[in-house]
Amino acid sequence: MSMRNVTILAATGAVFAFAGFAQQEGKDLEPRQAADLTETLEDTSERAPKTVPDSSAMDVAEIDPAAFRFGIGQPASEAEIAAIDIDVMPDGRGLPPGSGSVSDGKAVYQAECAACHGEDLQGIKETGAAALIGGRGSIGTPETKKTIESYWPYASTVFDYIHRAMPFHAPGSLSSDQVYAVTAYILHRADIVPAEAVMSAETLPRVEMPNRDGFIADPRPDVRTYR
Repeated sequence: MSMRNVTILAATGAVFAFAGFAQQEGKDLEPRQAADLTETLEDTSERAPKTVPDSSAMDVAEIDPAAFRFGIGQPASEAEIAAIDIDVMPDGRGLPPGSGSVSDGKAVYQAECAACHGEDLQGIKETGAAALIGGRGSIGTPETKKTIESYWPYASTVFDYIHRAMPFHAPGSLSSDQVYAVTAYILHRADIVPAEAVMSAETLPRVEMPNRDGFIADPRPDVRTYR
């Protein structure tokens, strides 16, 4: 054992010896008293709590809404709300006025869509854009290929998605006529509508998609789950 270790042990022993001596010296002193505590509960033997404080919520039960106005922003106008209230239902509710032909849609597609989805509508891998046509009858098989042609059950929701989310670099920039036209073009390339087809709020909901029966309807009503 090194001299350093011997020194440490000696010092430690001295500390304990001093503590014991101090304890003996103070044996005639009054023992320390625990803080006064309330009585124990009969059933659990736990200490009963002292007076339970009132909830701070009682002090702010009535709050003036004006206190939470921070002086920023402004109420949305009807025009501003209308600009984002553009959802289209499967049955065509929400489709805006306008129309577009297959031939007009080809021009729109080549200008706004082909760079990502390809001239053949099969997608370009490097851009991450999906194929838009093909794969009919493949859903649920090992060769499943999800496209507008093979997977989407409603033509109206094709319009909805293109209108709000495409083209990728400028979503929402296409007019209603342009969206109708490019939707018509895609549906034609998928052999769903003829070359002379014109899509509008009247004709688009009547298009029967190949996978229209491929989904199970959810009969549960929409409900509010928050207060």
